[in-house]
Amino acid sequence: MEQPDFIEMPRSGKGVFMPGLPLLPPGVERHPIPGGGSRAVELGAGDTFWIVDREGMQEGELVFFDVQGRARAGYIGATGSGLPTRLISLLARGGPSGTNVLRALSTAGFDLGRAEAVQIFHGGSSPADHLAFQADRPGLLIVGAVGDEMSVDSSVPLTELVLYVRRVKKQNEKGEFALPDPIGKPIYEHTILPGTAHSYEVKKGQYIQVIDVRGRECTDFQAFSRSDLDRGVESGIDQGATRSMTGTFHPTPGLLSKYYTTDLDPLLELVQDTSGHHDTFAIACTGRYYEDLGYFGHKNCSDNISNALSPYSIRPRRGWPTINFFFNLLQNDPHALASGEPWSRPGDFVLMRALTDLVCVNSGCPSDIDPANGWNPSEIHVRLYDETESFKRSVGYRMSPSAVAQDTKETPFHQKFADLGAEFVPYSGYFLPAHFRNTTVVDEYWAIRDKTVIMDLSALRKCEIIGPDAEEFLDGCITRDLSRLGIGGVYYTAVCNETGGMIDDGTIMRLGQHNFRWVGGSDASILSLQEQARKSALNVSVRNSTDQLCNLAIQGRNSLKVLASIFEPVTGRPAVSELARFMFTIARNGGQNGTPVLISRTGFTGEFGFEVFCHPKDAVTVFDLIWKAGQGFALKPVGLSALNIARVEAGYVTAGAEFCADRTPYDAGIDFTVPLKSKRRDFIGRSALEKVAVHRKRTLVTLAFETGEDVVPGSPVFSGSTRIGEVTSVCRSPLLGRTIALATMETASAVLDSQVAVGDLDGNQKRFSAVVRPMSIFDPSRLRVAGIYHIEESAPLVGSQRS
Repeated sequence: MEQPDFIEMPRSGKGVFMPGLPLLPPGVERHPIPGGGSRAVELGAGDTFWIVDREGMQEGELVFFDVQGRARAGYIGATGSGLPTRLISLLARGGPSGTNVLRALSTAGFDLGRAEAVQIFHGGSSPADHLAFQADRPGLLIVGAVGDEMSVDSSVPLTELVLYVRRVKKQNEKGEFALPDPIGKPIYEHTILPGTAHSYEVKKGQYIQVIDVRGRECTDFQAFSRSDLDRGVESGIDQGATRSMTGTFHPTPGLLSKYYTTDLDPLLELVQDTSGHHDTFAIACTGRYYEDLGYFGHKNCSDNISNALSPYSIRPRRGWPTINFFFNLLQNDPHALASGEPWSRPGDFVLMRALTDLVCVNSGCPSDIDPANGWNPSEIHVRLYDETESFKRSVGYRMSPSAVAQDTKETPFHQKFADLGAEFVPYSGYFLPAHFRNTTVVDEYWAIRDKTVIMDLSALRKCEIIGPDAEEFLDGCITRDLSRLGIGGVYYTAVCNETGGMIDDGTIMRLGQHNFRWVGGSDASILSLQEQARKSALNVSVRNSTDQLCNLAIQGRNSLKVLASIFEPVTGRPAVSELARFMFTIARNGGQNGTPVLISRTGFTGEFGFEVFCHPKDAVTVFDLIWKAGQGFALKPVGLSALNIARVEAGYVTAGAEFCADRTPYDAGIDFTVPLKSKRRDFIGRSALEKVAVHRKRTLVTLAFETGEDVVPGSPVFSGSTRIGEVTSVCRSPLLGRTIALATMETASAVLDSQVAVGDLDGNQKRFSAVVRPMSIFDPSRLRVAGIYHIEESAPLVGSQRS
């Protein structure tokens, strides 16, 4: 059987490298199976398929039914292993993927209880191991990523398998890419060829899906109120009205939540977007554009839109204002506009809901003289779905440029926080509470400082590093010295690249002699660790456990009392009250057979507090226990907005603000994470950091402003006329009653209590005076995070303290 040479392989050309376009060659499909999930795919006779274990050590179970409902392993050239008991157990757990598989089985009338299963990877597997099969007849393939659910003290998460199918008969004979499967039951669809436009009517409540079939193709979109057209009034989407109503003045690389007419009537709302990068408003390409470049008579979107709208007696225009889906409009340094290749991939789409009866139009952009369509115009496809369909709101998220876009996920605690009035925002591929409707952000902030709060931080990335060589491997990847970390301990550390720049910061927990858990802010750190493990000859595995572990932060002065009243440590583990800072324990509620949790003495607020980890199936139980116990201590829910204020006051850093791949831990002010003198082991970025350590050019400080005006992250910091730094994060500090900011500055100029100025507008026309303060203007001695309060209590909350 031939080897799969297409897995995650980017297209490349002469001096050009294009990750993710396409992910696969013609005739090949990719179907991910989530850990603990399943997938049903129809196959034809002669179709070849591969199952790939992306991260290793993940078992699978297959069943293949022919069209008569007989399931035999020999139909795919495999050896049977009895009834598919593990797949049946997996489907009984429920979940979105299992629901879809059960629906497919029910529709076909197939019975898993009479099927013959094929076990795969049951003898152990390494990352990227794969098995190949071929169907000798048409039928339905069921694949499950099976296994026991992960507990908080385990290091064996359920991870993804990927099914690749190479069709004997390509599903799309006309071109390289097949249309993605409908996301519901379409009531209308139409393919728009490049150089054409198409108009269509949409009823109130119906959904419009605009699909970029091959990727890198633009489409201009406009919509009109049907009732206004019947009255002879052309009420279309208006740029100025929409920007004013949504508070977005400049075009941004994304879409707006709603689109309005000049009378401020809403026409559409955004539901899903898998691309995430568009020019929200410009003008469709015009005949004049091509004429001025010497391409006389070239097809253009504006004329095509006018022709498509003529049946509705809408007056033609030489230049149509439109939403430019998938268009990549750039703004260069002199503030001139230019276009680049779109970011969209094959099958990317935008889903909108009609808020009134509409007449809509889409173009297939014909531009082949610039990068607007990747130099190769292609098809756009439109599908309509009935108002009875239900689609969750989502913005596509990719772990890496070559990864398949994932829908924005709800955490296992989502409904609990929704019931408390949470307003959610997309954060790193998940919906997290930003703030709560029955309070203000400032009130939430003071709850952090004066009371006890609960937060959903399940979007933090988790992975398990296990194996006999796990310590040696990790010690070569992180900046801290793991030989000094005992079982039950936690280190805050950094993961760097070869130049010393930070990939991510996070914590490492030592669960056992050869078992570690990483908790970081982004997928970049996990992908980096997995890449290093693939290159290494060490006996170690790195497996993503993000969706197997959800976590809450319980922060504030009574957090210990809340948790200690609920959870008892398992045998041999310390009680919650005995935890020093940067330590964790395993505990249960209701005795030694109760709900298990991992509780760590960590947090991101600058306050005394804990983080609680549990399996998603236990999320509601754990939340209810904590919420009930917390009512005696005025426990309050808070969101990301209040958390951001608290972390800026405390001088805590975050990715994309205080650090990035070009900034070292020294630039981010976390020098203590790089113990070059005590850590003898070489690690990634060490040689570069040793050079930086001798001449530390930059450091992180807090700036306290006299003004109450808004200061923008990225603003330059000046000493006189000399630029000496850059603002990284800003907040209005309720504690000080003034604006404060974190800023990375030249070390020589970062003198405490010195005066600096932050530039506004072009950096020179307007300046804000500021005073340089230490990184943490809130509790710089870290007494509060140690549990020492000088308000009502005169003694620490816990006896065992460790910085």
